[in-house]
Amino acid sequence: MGSHPVNLLIRFLLELIALLSVGLWGWKSFEGALQYVLGLGLPILMTIVWGTFAVPDDPSRSGKSPIPVSGPIRLVIEVIFFALAVWTLDQLEYTRLSYALCVIVLVHYLVSYDRIKWLLSKRNSGN
Repeated sequence: MGSHPVNLLIRFLLELIALLSVGLWGWKSFEGALQYVLGLGLPILMTIVWGTFAVPDDPSRSGKSPIPVSGPIRLVIEVIFFALAVWTLDQLEYTRLSYALCVIVLVHYLVSYDRIKWLLSKRNSGN
């Protein structure tokens, strides 16, 4: 289920929303050069982390992992990624959107229980 095309599309959309949320927070919360650094730099940094640290042979990804990590570490990265998006929406006073994003992410992970189980079984990055 976690690698079903519809679920992958939903995850991709959630990732885009998370990047937009963090970028919007950086842009609206600061002024001057910091506005550009955080508004553009944070989403770029998050994209790099998201794409770089992966579990080898993850069926929901290409299977490639530039920097292999264990499943639990990858799960922590994902939780931080989405939690940051929820927090930034809340900080921007888009409270209902932050709650909605949180609920959608939680439902997505509940539906992806097979992927969560797989991630938790991958204790070593070489497995």
